Amino acid sequence: MAQSPNRTGIGKSILRKEDQRFLTGTGIFIDDIHFSNALECFIVRSPHAHATFTTVDTSLAQKIPGVIAVFTGTDMAEEEIGSMFALWKITSKNGAPMAEPPRWALARGTVRHVGEPVAIVIAQSFDQAADAAEIINIDYNVLASVTDSVEALKSGAPQLHNEAANNICFEWERGDEAATNQAFEKADKIIRLDLTNNRLVGAAIETRGVVASIDPITNTVVLHSTTQVPHHIRLCVAQQLNIMENKLRVISPDVGGGFGPKGKHYPEETILAWAARKLGCTVRWIGRREESFISDTQGRDHQTHTELAINAGGEFIGLRVKTIANIGAYISTFGANIPSVIYSALLSGVYQTPAIHVEVTGVFSNTVPVDAYRGAGRPEACYVLERLADRAAYELGMDRVEIRLKNMITAEQMPYTTAIGHTYDSGNFPALLTKVCVNSDYSNFESRRLQSQETKKLRGIGIASFVESSGVAPSRMAGALGARVATFESAHIRVDEDGSITAMLGTHNHGQGHATTFAQILSDQLGVPAETIEVLEGDTAMVPRGTGTFGSRSIAVGGSALHVAGEKIIKKGQLIAAHLLEAAPSDIAFLESEFCVTGTDRKISFNEVAKAAYAPFKLPLELDPGLDENAFYDPTNFAFSNGAHIAEVEVDPDTGQVKLISYYAVDDIGTIINPMIVEGQLHGGLAQGIGQVLMENCKYDSGSGQLLSGSFLDYAVPRADDMPVIYSELDQTQPCTHNPLGAKGCGESGAIGAPAAVVSAVLDALRPLGVNEIQMPLSPQNVWQALKMVLPEKI
Repeated sequence: MAQSPNRTGIGKSILRKEDQRFLTGTGIFIDDIHFSNALECFIVRSPHAHATFTTVDTSLAQKIPGVIAVFTGTDMAEEEIGSMFALWKITSKNGAPMAEPPRWALARGTVRHVGEPVAIVIAQSFDQAADAAEIINIDYNVLASVTDSVEALKSGAPQLHNEAANNICFEWERGDEAATNQAFEKADKIIRLDLTNNRLVGAAIETRGVVASIDPITNTVVLHSTTQVPHHIRLCVAQQLNIMENKLRVISPDVGGGFGPKGKHYPEETILAWAARKLGCTVRWIGRREESFISDTQGRDHQTHTELAINAGGEFIGLRVKTIANIGAYISTFGANIPSVIYSALLSGVYQTPAIHVEVTGVFSNTVPVDAYRGAGRPEACYVLERLADRAAYELGMDRVEIRLKNMITAEQMPYTTAIGHTYDSGNFPALLTKVCVNSDYSNFESRRLQSQETKKLRGIGIASFVESSGVAPSRMAGALGARVATFESAHIRVDEDGSITAMLGTHNHGQGHATTFAQILSDQLGVPAETIEVLEGDTAMVPRGTGTFGSRSIAVGGSALHVAGEKIIKKGQLIAAHLLEAAPSDIAFLESEFCVTGTDRKISFNEVAKAAYAPFKLPLELDPGLDENAFYDPTNFAFSNGAHIAEVEVDPDTGQVKLISYYAVDDIGTIINPMIVEGQLHGGLAQGIGQVLMENCKYDSGSGQLLSGSFLDYAVPRADDMPVIYSELDQTQPCTHNPLGAKGCGESGAIGAPAAVVSAVLDALRPLGVNEIQMPLSPQNVWQALKMVLPEKI
């Protein structure tokens, strides 16, 4: 009997297939991977933010019982192990390439941030390695350090790299400066803001880890790593070690949260692969939480001055943005393009601003390298635009919704090319904002404000509308903007004789529910139950090419590759069915898992075709056996998700405590594969966005360069009782027009909208008392201090 393609297909909230093993403790995370006789690696990290050293005395450490080897940067230099390198280069506005100083897996003579690897100890047990590490003597000559990006640009600031004068990595420019200047000359009103986008840590529930072993048959290095991008790691490590890529297999097992920091190449992957080859044995490193704070890439850290030109009618006519982006001590994998290419791409947002000019200066500092963190440039862009929209409304005496609707790009204008140069293919921004206002009862807010006053609380409501560029594609566009790797995705479908299906993709699952959603895509397309479909990812030997999962690309790019491969399966199935049914291939239709001869009742099931595919005597001579297809998908444009969010808060003026009362979201992510999983993604993004705005702040001591927020005692992340009631709605009326699924992306939505919406709400609550500006995070102390500035006698 034919299966309905919608039983477990697209649009159904079926339970996640992978949760059974996670909930029963049978998942395979990095610390679950054990090899007999595996050695433990302890990494000696710099205690200083900036220092030079000439010798690393390891003689006593090597005498500790159980110690197998102690290695330093000198050992790697002797074997000509190459520098780490970024996968995206930026060209400054003067045409010069970005400053790209070397970054060694183990430091060679200079350390530039607390936590930089200097030496490793490999021993039979972790305790033996740790004991030996304590007696390694390194003669550090401590240098002055600088952790603030603005301070790093000042004359006389400590210099990190000879290759980067004045600590400048790049000076990026985008947009039309002349047209923008003309718009400002014509402006009736100019809004100016100085904004801080606070630095964040990823804080994934599972720390990073690497296990490197040697396959004795092929002499291949097998590298297990907690990474979102196995194929990128293979590329980077192979080049550093100067080995062929087919001699390095990267496996990324179950991963307990990625959020961007696990989508980067780290020194540990190179170090362990090198050590395993050198010693001919298995070497294991599992990061401790304190290591995560000083070694995992961090996010955001922007200082921005922005100006918005407005005419007498309240229309946005020009935008200037000047951002100083702290990129840390070295350029991370995508550390240069996040604050430049990605961030600047969305500085038009949902608005039809005709003239925009953006300048971004990437600055080196004695801090952990900065790279993508959930949203990666899009939250920063949204924050700039929505803060300006709010301030413009207040200064013009307009309602904040009114000024947004006046300036929004409409559905009738689609496709719409922004002043930055990107073309939005679909979206109805005004409809989403109008809908979220209805859902949140925005028009009756003032009555709720009065109710809060009765309990001596300050109530506010905040708004954020945004666009997200999902997919990080196409490859040609990325390449033109400096990408050193392609951004396509691949999928391989194998149908076995019994009709069971294995789908192998270059994406990576680290919590997104891929085993379920990808199975639903094929279930819908092939008309088979999702239960018969196995989804495999995270192994470069299984899927030779891929890009990985980041930037809300899995469904829009990976799912599209899977769909294309599915079309190839159907096409070959039609050829087999035509032969078996003695009909012309053009007369064969595929519907609900059956191949039918058009206009007749003659048909054959998908499973029967699969069985025949492996029986050559049943096939025409020109057709190869098997039902096995591979596909690459490289989209022609980004997929532009968008949304409108409204937050409502109460502020206690006596303590500065902000309480989120409710949060409303309406999001357009195109075609929805599994509404339940999308809802979970939205909630997760909101938790991280709310964490940024209310409590999270990665802070360094300006004198010593020490990380002051180096543990969960000092770095707050949101808990369940910090989260508000969330009311979310999904809009599918504007599918993506250029991928076969009509899908956009959903993973970053909450993290993009929440900071702007919550700050908007808090300022709305505080503005009647005279507080017009406050910087994130809006911790109780920061809010209380802001109130004290305007009401010193009452606080």
